[in-house]
Amino acid sequence: MTGNLGATSLRRRKSNRDPMQTYDTLPPPLRHWLANAAMPWSPASCKKIWRRAKARGEPVHAILDKLDRSEKATLAKGADKRTHS
Repeated sequence: MTGNLGATSLRRRKSNRDPMQTYDTLPPPLRHWLANAAMPWSPASCKKIWRRAKARGEPVHAILDKLDRSEKATLAKGADKRTHS
């Protein structure tokens, strides 16, 4: 296990941005969600999802529900890879 990445078979992505600087610019509800997420999300990807959903007029609770569903699907996909390896 490396750092706080946990035991996941999902591929990692590199970023040239400072993730903490991006995290600091997130709206408080999104920062709270990200701080309690089950997997290490990129603050930049969360911000992108947030901005697009807000532009469509989605309420905060709907955006956070969408992130929860996405996380569960990603974790299930990672579990699938481990059971079929």
